[in-house]
Amino acid sequence: MKMLRVDMKESRILWEPVPKEYEQLGGRALIAKLLLNEVPPACDALGPHNKLLFTPGLLGGAIVATAGRLSVGAKSPLTGGSKEANAGGTGGDSLGKLAIKAIVVENRAKSKQFQILVIDGDSAELVAADDVVGMGTYATSDKLWERFGADSTVICIGQAGEYLMTGAGISATGERDQRSNHAARGGLGAVMGSKGLKAVVVRKPLGRTPKLANEELFRKAAKAFAQELIQSPKLGTKGSQHLYGTASIVGAVNEMGSFPTRNFSEGKFEHAAELRGEKIRELVLAREGKVGTRCMPGCVIACRNLYPDASGKPIVGTVQYETIALVGSNLGLGNLDDVATLNYMCNDFGLDTIEAGAALGVAIEAGLAKFGDMEGIVGLLKQVGDGTVLGRMIGCGAATTGRVLGIRRVPVCLGQAMPGYDPRTLKGNGVTYATSPQGADHTAGNAFGARNEVNPLGIEGQKELSLKLQIIAAMLDSTGLCLFARPPIISNPQLMIDMINGIYGWGWTKDDYDRFNRDVLRTELEFNRRAGISQKDYRIPEYMREEPLPPHNAVFDVPDSDLDTVFDTL
Repeated sequence: MKMLRVDMKESRILWEPVPKEYEQLGGRALIAKLLLNEVPPACDALGPHNKLLFTPGLLGGAIVATAGRLSVGAKSPLTGGSKEANAGGTGGDSLGKLAIKAIVVENRAKSKQFQILVIDGDSAELVAADDVVGMGTYATSDKLWERFGADSTVICIGQAGEYLMTGAGISATGERDQRSNHAARGGLGAVMGSKGLKAVVVRKPLGRTPKLANEELFRKAAKAFAQELIQSPKLGTKGSQHLYGTASIVGAVNEMGSFPTRNFSEGKFEHAAELRGEKIRELVLAREGKVGTRCMPGCVIACRNLYPDASGKPIVGTVQYETIALVGSNLGLGNLDDVATLNYMCNDFGLDTIEAGAALGVAIEAGLAKFGDMEGIVGLLKQVGDGTVLGRMIGCGAATTGRVLGIRRVPVCLGQAMPGYDPRTLKGNGVTYATSPQGADHTAGNAFGARNEVNPLGIEGQKELSLKLQIIAAMLDSTGLCLFARPPIISNPQLMIDMINGIYGWGWTKDDYDRFNRDVLRTELEFNRRAGISQKDYRIPEYMREEPLPPHNAVFDVPDSDLDTVFDTL
């Protein structure tokens, strides 16, 4: 294994051995430790002292179902703390096969000229990006595929990242011309833009596979893991995730009154039936689009779709639940074609659909458009790509938009917009939003799947549930596994231990595995503490404690004392 350091100021590339401290880390765990060791916690997130990190999970490159996610990290310009976001596509798998533990991008370019990092086997170079500057992520990917080969992985930013908008994400390509997998959250696209890095191109690592310390142990565990996913009634080929994708939960979230509607002012949307996963499948198949495809090599869940317009022309791949909630019901839009169009625009600009949807909801409440007015909403969003003052405000996210426009109802925690579950009626998520070192993030510990385990409207058991889920999320993000692949690992942790030991030969026990997962959170919390984030910052917005949410008329009433003690047993 090796690390690649890229000094953008000096245009210098250095391959180096992996320090012993980082050898047993990957994905989010490695990002947390690198940030704590190498980035001044109080630094300007868009300044020269922050570092942008790309790393595969511990299972990256190995033949493990759903384990090819690419982690990207830095100090977040939104939360001010440690941040990891991950994406599907081929990036994590390719870096794993190349035995690259991490790419560490340091300093800032001397001028405003953008460059491209090209990795080809054991060599790497920086080349000029003049021909793709100012382009959206789709055109950038197409151009770089022409230049470096269509089987390369292209990781890039759009206009939002170039303009240093703090709602900007990072796009990664995948198999068969996929161009819209996003490490979207936390403003990491702005960090990439601040470095002067327009794109990373990883040429396909032909004939490269990780060496296995114990091939028999690994293959037995990996096969058992894949079989459990395939046979799962929820995840297998007849399961809701495969058939309807992440949008399979639209109806359930709406029925429980947690579906963000009109800037989180209601929890139930009257047009939710038109946004359900079943409706997506019906429309996509009728228009000869694609459903049930995968975003990563070897994924057996295959929850992705390619959504076309009425003429059969592809609009975007893939329409997912969070996007449906934030740029659909949250904006008063009940038409999937409208959602897909906004989804495409955000993807092309390189903008997080959650952050953008929340910012647009706040802007609409301020009177800049009307809920349900697609023309007005498109007009606002187009300004992001144009780089106007109004566009930059929206592109910098919900918190900035709320401050500029004087709006109190702003659905953020730790500066980051909430995803598609209102915390007043899914209080376990509220505890996670408030306390996660990652800020409000559905992948940091989502309680929706545990709603039959702990009453989502109750107070009791929420902090314990959130801690359990946050530990699980840290494990998934550090190993490179998809969130949906967690059931077999939760029920049988030995599968993960055997896969890791089979690859690396570390001889991990269950205690080692548990300590590894918990250390991720400990490290992130310590970075945030040094960055000046305190207990008072880990809170749900005040209005959500006071303003009842229809139809249950619930408020978020988990006491601060519970929020302050979530990690006491960590």
